[in-house]
Amino acid sequence: MEGLMRFIPGLEIPNCLEDLQYSFNQRGELRHLVTKEPFVYNYYKNEHDRNHKRYKILGDMITLHVYELLEKECNLEQITIPIDASDEEPKSFFFMSKQPLSKQTNLVILLQDSGVIRAGQWSQKVIVHHSLDRGTQIPYITSVLRDNSSVIVLNPNDNCVEMKEEPQALLKKEDEASSLETRHASGLFRTDEELILPKRCSSSPEEHTSYVWEHFISKSAARNVSFIAHGYGGLVFMDLLCKKSQEVMSKVSAVAFIDSRHHALHQARTDPEIQTWIHLHCRSWVLSSKPLDRPSGPLRKQDCSKVSAGTEKHELAPSFALQSILRFLSRSSKSRRNSVPPIRTMLTRSSTRKSV
Repeated sequence: MEGLMRFIPGLEIPNCLEDLQYSFNQRGELRHLVTKEPFVYNYYKNEHDRNHKRYKILGDMITLHVYELLEKECNLEQITIPIDASDEEPKSFFFMSKQPLSKQTNLVILLQDSGVIRAGQWSQKVIVHHSLDRGTQIPYITSVLRDNSSVIVLNPNDNCVEMKEEPQALLKKEDEASSLETRHASGLFRTDEELILPKRCSSSPEEHTSYVWEHFISKSAARNVSFIAHGYGGLVFMDLLCKKSQEVMSKVSAVAFIDSRHHALHQARTDPEIQTWIHLHCRSWVLSSKPLDRPSGPLRKQDCSKVSAGTEKHELAPSFALQSILRFLSRSSKSRRNSVPPIRTMLTRSSTRKSV
């Protein structure tokens, strides 16, 4: 995958998890192939940098493994963006159910936190130290698909590609970008070791989400569209809501925020209509020592209701709140469906005769 498996001096580049002597057992737990023990960070004694680089390689291998599960186990399709990308330019992608845009059913969009995590993951740390069920979005995906609904798995953190070797065309482009402002406009960023190329239409989580909304989600025939947003993903959704308020409010039936970093009073402070919509259609699962679903925090008219996620750990909140969130989305879709006036049919002589 583009942007993965960087060259790290002193370490061989593996082709799969097994090359690192690790694999996932039947319970989805990461275990050493020989010792059957959990992952050990301090593999090289007193060599922090080398251990950290090894951990980064493991993270890249886990990302590739999860991508494979999304395609093979969840039967999702990988969609390359932007849709008009040339063969040469860096591209991003996301996953979605096959033919979800034409299905008049429920559509659930998964939007994760910021950081190294990619499509299909809630937390890489939880995957390593707990299991795939705890750390990936797969339990949500399988539950949604089992309900004959569709799913879109966003990939908001796949924003750039790191290049060790600089193609001549890029070198020429960089030479032309003599000043810092011109270089920024050209889309080229250089670190101490490599050249960073932002991916067009996905250079930030906000841009990625807005692009997928415009070209895919907004065009779907789904009667009920729901978002599940974890951490920074909540802020990204709020950015989308504020920028495309009428579109989003007319199409989205429910939003589940999980330990979200959004701030409704700040991001939507100038629009009471958005604040009212948030109050009616959103719910936030917050970190708490209280049992799952217990009310937590004050209820404000400008914000949504808050309930306990059943844990005080940010990374574990999505897995703890799974069943509660799915019930909330189901109730919201039914409520929206019942609020739509039924289509009235005109009785004709022939139809009356058939019913007798």
